[in-house]
Amino acid sequence: MIYYDKVSKVYPDSTVALDGVSFSVEPKEFVTIVGQSGAGKSTLMKLLIAEDRPTSGSVFFESSNIHRMNKKETSRLRRRIGTVFQDYRLIPGKTVYENIAFAMEASGRTDGEVAADVPHVLELVDLGHKIWNFPGELSGGERQRVAIARAIVTQPDVILADEPTGNLDPANTYEIIRILRKINELGRTVILTTHNKGVVDEVGGRVITMEKGKIVRDAKDGKYIL
Repeated sequence: MIYYDKVSKVYPDSTVALDGVSFSVEPKEFVTIVGQSGAGKSTLMKLLIAEDRPTSGSVFFESSNIHRMNKKETSRLRRRIGTVFQDYRLIPGKTVYENIAFAMEASGRTDGEVAADVPHVLELVDLGHKIWNFPGELSGGERQRVAIARAIVTQPDVILADEPTGNLDPANTYEIIRILRKINELGRTVILTTHNKGVVDEVGGRVITMEKGKIVRDAKDGKYIL
């Protein structure tokens, strides 16, 4: 379980990113967090992977307070969470295979595991035929699918997808959401942030709506209401 307990985040310029936020995410749940730019969605994600610290309140992964972990514990946490970003964050000079292999090597996987798992995960995102291409040779949708493959190849418990369709056209957006739903059906927790109503309508399920750093709605009916 993931649990945010009365979490606030105020930046040095006095910007209030989060204001007393509390909610939990159950294992294997698919949760969509919606809100306009500046609502606090990305700050929630940064706190969960310990890229930032709350001003007050606590964030728990299972029974552990994330921001009381030492470096070794934080590293272990991050291996259990795969992250997909809007801007892909692929390495331009590496092939699709090498981009995914790099993530596996960083988590201590062997050459044999890399050779076995990279083709498998690319088939899962329908990109087996692009394994030796470079990012610059791919469309935006293909690059995002590579980023998803990289996020899931180490078999994390949780996938964070922070505005993953923000740069994509409707057809590619639908494909990315289809893949995220497939990942969830395979037993992974998925937390998706978006401001796209069409994405919310496609996903369905639980929707948390944020506004000015607060949760204003938490419903299981898949509606985006602001």
